[in-house]
Amino acid sequence: MNDDEIAMRMQREVVDSYDEELELELEDRPFDSDGLEVALTEQEKRERRRYFAELLRLQGELVKLQDWVVANGHKIVILFEGRDAAGKGGVIKRITQRLNPRVCRVAALPAPNDRERTQWYFQRYAAHLPAAGEIILFDRSWYNRAGVERVMGFCTDEQYEEFFRTVPEFEKMLVRSGIQLIKYWFSISDQEQHLRFISRIRDPLKQWKLSPMDLESRRRWEAYTRAKEIMLERTHIPEARWWVVEGDDKKKARLNCIDHLLSQVPYSEIEHPVVQLPERVRHKEYSRRPVPKELFIPAKY
Repeated sequence: MNDDEIAMRMQREVVDSYDEELELELEDRPFDSDGLEVALTEQEKRERRRYFAELLRLQGELVKLQDWVVANGHKIVILFEGRDAAGKGGVIKRITQRLNPRVCRVAALPAPNDRERTQWYFQRYAAHLPAAGEIILFDRSWYNRAGVERVMGFCTDEQYEEFFRTVPEFEKMLVRSGIQLIKYWFSISDQEQHLRFISRIRDPLKQWKLSPMDLESRRRWEAYTRAKEIMLERTHIPEARWWVVEGDDKKKARLNCIDHLLSQVPYSEIEHPVVQLPERVRHKEYSRRPVPKELFIPAKY
């Protein structure tokens, strides 16, 4: 390819990158309280374009942060907590979208099995903590005990109190070991959660997100509120403080959270050697064998 063809190809790669974002944004189609899709106004379309531009800029900074973490052997743990449909998964997707999955990983643990229930409570979480040069994002964390387990009666009063006695020491120990611990609580209003649940019920692409536990959590809104208030009060410590993200506007919540995360790490841009694409080695005696046609998948598109 000549230079013009290469430039055109690079432009197409940028367009493809935007397409990835548009695919993710299908999750955020606006619905009213009856589950009917709402048409966007011209102002909303302009705001959407500004959102994309700012998100891509922040994702570029996340790549710089990732390079700095690897170069300096830094270790980061980020906890994402909040009510169902508060937007935790959305911001996690945008943080990880352009990062190396070997550096930045998501830990989303299922309910403990019979063996794990007999372990030290923090044991299964400790197995996912980072080594040098890694970032671990916990999509819900050990704070399950202070939230869903407390509200749903999955732990005893003694286990609940022991959690609050242990968690400050556990987190101080992580920080002393060199792990930077950042804790986010995604806050969402009663009305907004109601609308998002209706949206999930009406949208076939989202129904899988609703579990019986999610529906029960909706019924127990006030109990979750009390549990959250106690959790923030008893586990907000200088070594690992809580940060609250206003989540009613998904896009603003994502941008604000990512921007804040970047401000918490003293990263700087790492200089990389100029990458030179080596010439391909060619041998006159080499002849590529044709691939049998039956091995190809149908070209339907």
